Amino acid sequence: MMLEIPEALTIANQINSAIKGRKVIDAIANYSPHKFAWYHGDPQGYKELLEGREIVHATAYGGMVHIQMDSSELLMGDGVNLRYHSLGQKTPAKHQLLLELDDSSKVSASIQMYGGIWCFCNENDRDENRFDNIYYKIAKGKPSPLSDEFDEAYFEKLISSSDIKKLSVKAFLATEQRIPGLGNGVLQDILWRAKINPRRKLNTITDGQIHELFNAIKSVLFEMTELNGRDTEKDFFGNKGGYKTIMSKNSMDSPCIRCGTIIKKENYYGGSIYYCEKCQPK
Repeated sequence: MMLEIPEALTIANQINSAIKGRKVIDAIANYSPHKFAWYHGDPQGYKELLEGREIVHATAYGGMVHIQMDSSELLMGDGVNLRYHSLGQKTPAKHQLLLELDDSSKVSASIQMYGGIWCFCNENDRDENRFDNIYYKIAKGKPSPLSDEFDEAYFEKLISSSDIKKLSVKAFLATEQRIPGLGNGVLQDILWRAKINPRRKLNTITDGQIHELFNAIKSVLFEMTELNGRDTEKDFFGNKGGYKTIMSKNSMDSPCIRCGTIIKKENYYGGSIYYCEKCQPK
């Protein structure tokens, strides 16, 4: 599971619809120890922080899902599979967090590759125990691409630095939390729509292409979110998103829907890229 903007927003909305107001009656953390599962402090203390707490509201910040309890907080980062299980539904054999709610439903959080499950109560924590995560701070502090605040002037300011101009488009958009929650997954369709190759350097892109890139960021993310995420990821209930990805593992070696050229996959800058050689020339 790769939580990016559409999936984080979808899951937060589904949490608010399905379990807002429910109380946690039991919590088990670190049941299946994982080398790349990150916690805040000792996960054995999560039971005390969560048991008896009411789920107040869920919010998406970039690619993170924040769950506000009545006196504690839960934050799920990229890589966490967050699932709802109604009464009688099977929960995963391995999990890093399992919550039982007061209607006997359950919520599981499991990690395959890496991910953060952070539970904290900053109001009562001493300074040394406070949750202080730089990615969370940045995600909360920057405007979402789906907001009015993220306008073309804001985007042009992001892209105007001389150091930034030396980067590839992928490196600019999907690293360093310049746009929190916009990762390598959603990037592929954004660049296909803008007709820009992921390897292209920003200093080779025209003003017109920058305008098209801005429009693609806004429109693609809006469509993905409206359709409850991408078909390569799953939601809170374990269902695939309704947005059919154009450039992803699902379309590799298939013809581009715009020109018919076979879609290519390559490894670049720490991940896979999918592109059409004709629509997105290098």
